[in-house]
Amino acid sequence: MMPESPATRSATAKPVGAPARAGGGTPQTLESRQLLGNAREVLIRHGAETYRLRQTQAGKLILTK
Repeated sequence: MMPESPATRSATAKPVGAPARAGGGTPQTLESRQLLGNAREVLIRHGAETYRLRQTQAGKLILTK
């Protein structure tokens, strides 16, 4: 049996080695398309800070402050 790739893994699957949340719950998994939509870049507000999430031409994600 071949191991699952990240592309075929269930959207609710917990990645191997992912840290457990306090209280033992599983972290919520979001698809990057849910955050980016059709854009290549979005701003994310976290408290008083704003972060930029950008998808590169190679398809990788970069999060910067």
